[in-house]
Amino acid sequence: MKNEAVWLDATVTRAEDIATGVRRIEFAAATPLPAFDPGSHIAIRVAIAGGHAIRTYSCLPDAAPGHVAVAVKLHPHSRGGSRFMFTLSTGDAVRITTPENRFELSWRTPDYLLLAGGIGITPIYGMALALAARGAHLRLAYGGPGLDAMPFQAPLRAALGDRLSLYPQDQGQMIDLGREIAALPPAGELYICGPLPMLDAARQAWAAAGRAPGRLRYEVFGDTGRFGEVPFSVRVAGYDRTVTVASDRSMLDALADAGIHALSDCRRGECGLCVVDVLDHDGDIDHRDVFLSDAEKQRGDRMCACVSRIAGGRATIDTGYRPKAG
Repeated sequence: MKNEAVWLDATVTRAEDIATGVRRIEFAAATPLPAFDPGSHIAIRVAIAGGHAIRTYSCLPDAAPGHVAVAVKLHPHSRGGSRFMFTLSTGDAVRITTPENRFELSWRTPDYLLLAGGIGITPIYGMALALAARGAHLRLAYGGPGLDAMPFQAPLRAALGDRLSLYPQDQGQMIDLGREIAALPPAGELYICGPLPMLDAARQAWAAAGRAPGRLRYEVFGDTGRFGEVPFSVRVAGYDRTVTVASDRSMLDALADAGIHALSDCRRGECGLCVVDVLDHDGDIDHRDVFLSDAEKQRGDRMCACVSRIAGGRATIDTGYRPKAG
């Protein structure tokens, strides 16, 4: 079910730590929020560096009726979103959207493999509970930095029993993607959410196993890349402007702050609407999206402005727009 998102005034009704570095925040709007399917998310207007930006978070399945709840990990290299979310407390006013779903369960197969890495458990959590409630055959492999930083273990274990396997990295445990995929029946589907390296490895393992691309569904959060966040600058073709992108800002937000228009939608590196042409660059492009193909990323002439970065240095880009004369 894909819902058209609508912006609403909302209030924080509950905020609590549920794991090391992970906070659960629940919201109520002036009118009860509509029901939503597993995989849905909301957008939240966050305050960053004296301005505002939009961040998206997956909806949890355990909110009070008419409310919506999210779980947020405080990232050490946060662009400001998670830091803002961790400041929220009961009674605070925010702007949120109604739930929207771009990571839907198909409900077309009896067999499901769910993979989650770190805070990527948030959309997978609701899927696991919904599939278990319908009696579907499923398995969830859940990896994270350590058991103390992996939320929702108790409700997942209660619903799944031995169909849940935990892989804490601090105990030297990692998900064996090839083995998990091999155990999934041929018509089964894989749903995965986690950091980009995990997703890339899963896509490669899925292709190597000869699986149908349409039976792999994924969602990624665009805060992990090959390089750390450092400032860089972009010169925009058609504008006599050079824009500095701070380490805690996306290129898309920096362009908007400078009054330079660029199309966007998902802001997660999935839809490709914000792709800009890269005319030249003297720093590596840190591609953090799942829209461009490997070949396109290797060419280095396009990038997703919402999540991808230049690893220091400068670049010249073309957004496709030109300022009006006069």
